[in-house]
Amino acid sequence: MLEIMEEDIKTPADLGRLGGTKTAERGPEYYAEIQAMRKNKGGGRPRNPRKATHKGTLKITGQELPCFVLEDETRVISGRGITAAIGMKGRGQGTARIAALLRQKTNADNDLAVAIENPIIFDSGAPIPTQGYEASVLVDLCDAILDAKDRGTLKTEQELRYASACYILTRAFAKVGIVALVDEATGYQYIRARAALEEILEKFITHEFRKWAKTFPDDFYKEIFRLRRWKYDESTVKRTPLIGKLTTNLVYDRLAPGVRQRLEKLNPTNEKGRRRRKHFQWLTEDIGDPALREHLASVITLMRVSDEWVPFTKMLNRALPRYLAMPLFDDPELPEAQA
Repeated sequence: MLEIMEEDIKTPADLGRLGGTKTAERGPEYYAEIQAMRKNKGGGRPRNPRKATHKGTLKITGQELPCFVLEDETRVISGRGITAAIGMKGRGQGTARIAALLRQKTNADNDLAVAIENPIIFDSGAPIPTQGYEASVLVDLCDAILDAKDRGTLKTEQELRYASACYILTRAFAKVGIVALVDEATGYQYIRARAALEEILEKFITHEFRKWAKTFPDDFYKEIFRLRRWKYDESTVKRTPLIGKLTTNLVYDRLAPGVRQRLEKLNPTNEKGRRRRKHFQWLTEDIGDPALREHLASVITLMRVSDEWVPFTKMLNRALPRYLAMPLFDDPELPEAQA
């Protein structure tokens, strides 16, 4: 099939002649998608296109841009979304017009024009494959058009309208990265965060508890008792019940994201409120245990340079903030234990 140029498509009748009644009804952008898919695979649909695992609508600068995350984690904005984002209106193959603009008016890297001319074809769940572009292409496109405006190569009212749209977009991108915007619109941010958290926990926590070994230095408890104005008895290992809550807050809530919650599942309390093992016995030898010892050393140092409990907690929250909000330090005036 001969490639149809933009100037060949002037009326719905032209579309009907080229693609039939349904193509005429659906419009030139639909015809452009079909042409791009044919070009991509020499006259047919792509074989086994990547699937979109998440999809949504990116609402930015008054536009609603269809966006997707593919199974290989590629963030994609639809071809129609790209043209709409820069304010390109009218009939014809929009992305082909963008490529022509890049080549004729800008100093953009040739790779950008090639990327525009070769869209990603993927399975969005629609009856036919969808075409789109990596989300970063929109950022590069805006940069190229704004650079062309600064050099004075954009002359027409339409070209200057593209530049104005790109300026507004770049202002929005400066606040939140384009990848993050797509992740938020599609809901993929939760999957990404969960995967990252699991990776951290796999490094920190073992599936089998380790043999007990003294891990918390005596100085950790001595400094807590000193700052709390409690009487410290070196002859016994018994501690006030509040020590357990303090240890959770000072250590496990600040060690790494999700560590405390995972430890509590692996090492739950019994009917008497006691745990069979120490939390630190579930930390990995290569990462979890060294991180714990380093954290304890930092906490003890902050306690040693403090004379009062409240100043200490302020320094701790600044230097080693909690990964999850806990009510224990919301009120620095904790109830005093019996001496």
